[in-house]
Amino acid sequence: MFTVFLVDDDPGVLKALSRLLRAHSYDVQSFTSPHEFFNNHDATVPGCAVLDVAMPGLDGLELQQAMTDAGAQRSIIFITGKGDIPTSVRAMKAGAIDFLTKPVSDEALLNAIERAREEDTKNRLIQAELALIQAKIATLTPREREVLGHVVAGRLNKQIAHDLGTVEKTIKVHRGRMMEKLGVRTVADLVRLAEKAGISL
Repeated sequence: MFTVFLVDDDPGVLKALSRLLRAHSYDVQSFTSPHEFFNNHDATVPGCAVLDVAMPGLDGLELQQAMTDAGAQRSIIFITGKGDIPTSVRAMKAGAIDFLTKPVSDEALLNAIERAREEDTKNRLIQAELALIQAKIATLTPREREVLGHVVAGRLNKQIAHDLGTVEKTIKVHRGRMMEKLGVRTVADLVRLAEKAGISL
């Protein structure tokens, strides 16, 4: 189920958009204030946020920034009664899917939500893959973690052994166990995995 979180201080807009989206089989959660949405929305639920730009207390752009700062990744579509170019540029640069002007056409909104669904699916797959990689890395011993860093930096077993004050045979054992735990067969695969995990080469 894909949820559309509607945030607008105009109850009439919320009612109209909710009716439209439910008619197109979307789950809808409505909020009349950005603070209510920020404090109660669950970032783990697949979905997107449709935010009014001009709201009292915390405008849509400030809410977008607050979510980013909190690590709550969420695809966002802005709607506004008075769209101006600088505001729309700011929103899009910060990662918004679209910036629509009221009255919003049904087709434009539904198309934007479909793009948001595609982005949300892609982001969740990336996050799931990263979580799996991090879980595997967490199984490494401190020495295997050290060897990982050296291998992805392109160092040979002999060089790693010298740096770590041990013998090459021992490094081979650590390296074999490390690659087995991470589920990789080649150094190229190991480097790709390390890059995804943010391990600097």
